[in-house]
This record gives sequence, structure tokens and C-alpha cells, in this order.
Amino acid sequence: MDYTDKFMSSEHQEQFRSALVPPPCLSQHHLNLHDSQDLPDRQDLVSTLGAPSRLKSPILGKLVIPKKVNRGSGGKGTWGGLLDMEGGHVDDPNDPNYISDKDDAKLSTRTDEQFEEFRKKATIMVEEYFDNDDVTSTANELREIDMPGYYFYFVKKLVSIAMDRRDKEKEMASILLSSLYGDVIDPKQVYKGFQKLVQSADDLVVDIPDVVDVLAMFIARAIVDDILPPSFLTKTMAYLSKDSKAVGVIKRAEKGYLSAPLHAEIIERCWGGSKNKTVEDFKAKINDLLVEYVVSGDVREARRCIKDLHVPHFHHEIVKRAILMAMEKRQAEGRLLELLKRTCEEGLINSSQISKGFSRIIDSVDDLSLDIPNAKVLLQSLISKAASEGWLSASSLRSLSLIPGRQVVEESMLKDFKKKAESIIREYFLAGDVSEVICCLEFENGSGVAELNAAFVKKLITLAMERKNREKEMASVLLSSLCFPSDDVVSGFIMLIESADDMALDIPIVVEDLAMKQGDTNGNVSIKGRLSGERILRCWGGGGSSNNGWTVEDVKDKVGKLLEEYAAGGDTREACRCIKELGMPFFHHEVVKRCLVILMEMKNERMWSLLSHCFDMQLITMTQMSKGFVRVSDSLDDLALDVPDAKKQFHNLLHKAANKGWLDTSLLPINGFTFT
Repeated sequence: MDYTDKFMSSEHQEQFRSALVPPPCLSQHHLNLHDSQDLPDRQDLVSTLGAPSRLKSPILGKLVIPKKVNRGSGGKGTWGGLLDMEGGHVDDPNDPNYISDKDDAKLSTRTDEQFEEFRKKATIMVEEYFDNDDVTSTANELREIDMPGYYFYFVKKLVSIAMDRRDKEKEMASILLSSLYGDVIDPKQVYKGFQKLVQSADDLVVDIPDVVDVLAMFIARAIVDDILPPSFLTKTMAYLSKDSKAVGVIKRAEKGYLSAPLHAEIIERCWGGSKNKTVEDFKAKINDLLVEYVVSGDVREARRCIKDLHVPHFHHEIVKRAILMAMEKRQAEGRLLELLKRTCEEGLINSSQISKGFSRIIDSVDDLSLDIPNAKVLLQSLISKAASEGWLSASSLRSLSLIPGRQVVEESMLKDFKKKAESIIREYFLAGDVSEVICCLEFENGSGVAELNAAFVKKLITLAMERKNREKEMASVLLSSLCFPSDDVVSGFIMLIESADDMALDIPIVVEDLAMKQGDTNGNVSIKGRLSGERILRCWGGGGSSNNGWTVEDVKDKVGKLLEEYAAGGDTREACRCIKELGMPFFHHEVVKRCLVILMEMKNERMWSLLSHCFDMQLITMTQMSKGFVRVSDSLDDLALDVPDAKKQFHNLLHKAANKGWLDTSLLPINGFTFT
């Protein structure tokens, strides 16, 4: 429409033209504020300055002409309200649609002033840090400034200045960023700071000719130090121009540095490495902090010491040494596992470092067996506990069947065995004949190959979980009757835990069923809670397929009778069969207790032979053996009324059992006795 026609007066034409011109308070700099590379986003402005009373638009600096309120100056399709600029119309501050241009102007001015002030202070702080190398002082200065929305600029300034300096300053910059990350500078600000650096690569090349290599190394170092996520590379690449230097930076970081073998160690030492400390220095510090933690039990102090090392890519050494110490000092296992669990849950040690630490122990388990005879069993137990608590991804580890020293089964042989095992298990669920299963397994796996045993355990539990409680109970009874070596059973359960995510698609309650099954069958699993044994025994019908309704007193009575018969000249093999048929492996500590009491009262050495035989064939586990000794120690005062030298005899038996490797000393809080 031509507004120069006769329908508009000259005065109204002039008023309309003036209405379309932006007010002088919105300069070109103000209109382009959002596009400036160094200026903060609107969200950062709000966190730094507080929310303004009213903004013109969700995007700062974009001119939006507000809709005026119709005050009787014309109806729909008329121009009265828009052109009535003076006299007839007055802006009402109480109007919900009222927007003040003064607020925008004030916010813009305040933003410019605040940001310029921070830029100056940031430059001074970086220069002072490179002069005095004081991380704590720099952190305190940033806290005092208290402008978290601008911290991305500090990151950018720190790295850009360091890139034009010596290796010493580059290393100092990386150490400072790792120290400030999370505690002082929010991770989002670190991320944004590196984004700004990448975007400005074309400008930086003027002063730093090798900017592609140097900035790529800084990004790689940040990823290794866990202050940038690996996804930073792909996400940043997505919006870069193909012909920019920034693309070369991302590609160089990804393919040149992060893809190289042993890249973490190489990148960590690229500029001299953590103030020239050697790997041996770090190993010594890690060992000292773990020893101190085991003595004090102070998790908070241990976490502080780990953080102060500033070597997140080397945390696998902490995991390795903690697991090794737990295997060597059984009484310290609980504390060490708790420390690893807490540090993993809090993100201090990431999941990849946890897995790497366990993998290093797996690789050296054969050598460890020379000093720790049951190293494999202990390691498998620790892996099972860590995986069941959720802080170790067992699927990230190498298959336990590939541990050196174990017999490797051909793929075709394993596949055939699994098919036959499934047929055997299905027939067992129909007939309930344990002896038939034992005969079939002896025929199919007569040499007792560990991997085949583990595969059978996994298949048995998997098929049972898909069925009713009757089959679940039968599976537990069968496992107790087969007497597989405990490490084979543990391997089977670890395989189950690894495949839990896939199984959950078909068995929604796989977590609950698998947890109950593990507690029901494995005597090495710690089950907490009052009367937990009795509850677990009856979770699917109780006490075996044909023994429903047994009480604890019934079981004690049966244990007493079978031991009396054995003491009178019975057969060891028959006694073991009776113990096995009880179907209550978690209650075997009662067998241990009664054997020790009979041995002390009647001096009947046959009881010791029975315990030895049960332990050798792994019918009675180390945990149950230890609990039996603890129960006897608790009743020594009463026992001494009938056996005057009960304490002396028990002392001798305790040391004898410890020397044979029957006992877990961490479960033996027995006053007055020491293990030497």
C-alpha cells in the first residue's frame, strides 16, 4: 500500500516513518551483542547479573515493536492506536504489555561494563598464575570475583596465553583447569571455553602458527583429564565450517593424539608431565594413601588425597592397588571396596578407570597366585561383589575364561555342550532326578572343565528364572548337590550378571530373581538382615524339593544325628552325602560348630578329617567355616564348664585351620587370639 496517497496527511506520514526507525538507545553494537564471540549468552547474563525486570525479546538485542493497547483510537483494521504517538496515548507501566526501552539500555550498558571488568581481571590473574604457580590463590581470586557466567572467558584466556608460551606454562594451564574443574568453574563453562577457543582458531593462527597442533593437544589433554567429554569432538565438529582451521584442530585431537596406543600416558607427559614427577612417585603416593586409609578408615581424607594427585588418567593404578591389597589383607577388603564404590559413585574415579584397574589384575593373576594361593577365587569374588553393587561393569572386562592358566574350550565344543546342558536341565525339571544329572555331566564333562561348569550354571539359572518357583527351588538344590568348584559357580554368576541387561527384555524381574538365586546358592555372598538364612531358604518353597516345612531346629537335629553316626564309625563319603542332601549350604556353619565341639569334648580326630574332606571338595566354603569357628568362640565360656581346657584346644584348632587356609580372618573378630 502506498502511504503517500491522499488518505494520510503529511503529518501522519512523518510520524509513521519515525515509528519504524530503531530508537537511538539501541546502537549497532547492541543489536549485534548476541553474535559477539566473547560475550556471554543470555543465560550466563542472568546467572551473573540477575534477571532483568523485562526484556524486549528472548534473544537479547533483537528489536521487537510491542503491540499497543487499544485505547478507543480505532477498531480492527484502523491506524489510530499506532500513529497516535502524542497527546492521545500515554504508556502505562502497569500494563502487562508495557516494555521499557530504558531497561534494555541499562542491561546492555551493565553487561558491557561487567564483562570488560572481568576480562581485565582474568588477564591479570592468568599472568600472575604463570609467575607464581599458585593454584590455591588463583582459585580464591575467582571465587571472590563471583561471576560464574563469565568463567568460560577465563578458560579461553588461560589456554590462549599458554599456547604462545613454553611447555612449562602449557603444563601449568592444564593443571590449573583440572584443579578448578567442578569446584570453582562449572563443567559447562569449561566446555564453552574450549568451544570459543576452537571457533577462534582462524584468528589465533596469526600469532600462533602451530595453533592446530597445540590447541588439539590441549583438547586431548582435557579429555584425558576428564574435564571435557569425548563427545566434545563430534558435537563441535557438527557446526564448523569445512574450510576452517577449527576442523583441523578437532581431527588432529581425535586421530593424531587420542587414537594412539598408550595415548593417556603420552599426552600426560607431553609438556613435562605433572611437574616432572615420575610414575614411580605416583605409585608410591598411591600406596601410602591406601595404607593410611586402611588404618584410619577416613573416606573423606582418602578422596582428598586422590584428587590432589591430579592424575585422573592414572586412577586405574589406585583401583589395581586397592584390589591387590584387599586380596592380601582380607580384613581390609570391606573398607577398600567401600572406598572404590564411593569414588566411583561420586565420579572421582570414572568407570573406564575402574574397569582398567580390574583388567590389570586379571592379566597378572597367575603371578599373584605364587604369593596368594587362592588369588583367582578371591579376584572372582571381588568382581562379583563390585558388579552386584553396580559400580563395576563386568561386561567391560575380558572374559574370565581367558584368564591365563585356565583350559580354553573351543567355540564348537562349548556350543555343543550348551545344547546338551539345556536338554539335561529341561529333563531334570520334569523328573527331579539329581543323580541322573550328575551322571550326565560326568559323561559330557568328565574332566571337569571350568568353562563348561560355568556355562552349565548360567544355563540352569537362566532357564529356572523363566519358570515357576518350583523350578527355581530345584535349580538351587541341584547347584548344592553338584558341588562344582566355587570359582566355577562364581564365573557362572558373573556371566549372568554381564547378560542381565539383555535378560531383562524377557525376564522383567531378573534383578530380584538373580539376587535371590545368588544368595541362595553361594556361601561366599554376604547376606545381611536378621534371620536372612531362613527367609532365603523358604523364598521358593524352602529346604529342597522334598523337604518343605523344615524348621531350623529340624535341621540342627539332623546335623547332630548324622555327626553322631559318623563319630561312631561312619563313612566319610556317606556323611558328606547327608550334608549335601540337607540342601542348606548357608547353614553349614552349624556342621562346623558341632564338629569342633565333638572334637574338643571327645577328642575324636575323625571330626577334623570330615571338616578337611568337606573343605577340600568345597562342600563347606571358607565363609561357612569361618562362621562356625566364630560361633564356637562365642560359646567358649559355657563350653569350659564341661571341658576345662576348651580355650586352649580352640586356640590350637584355630591356628591349625588358619595354617591350612580354611579361614577368612576378616570374619574372625575373636578376642584374645592372634594370627601369626
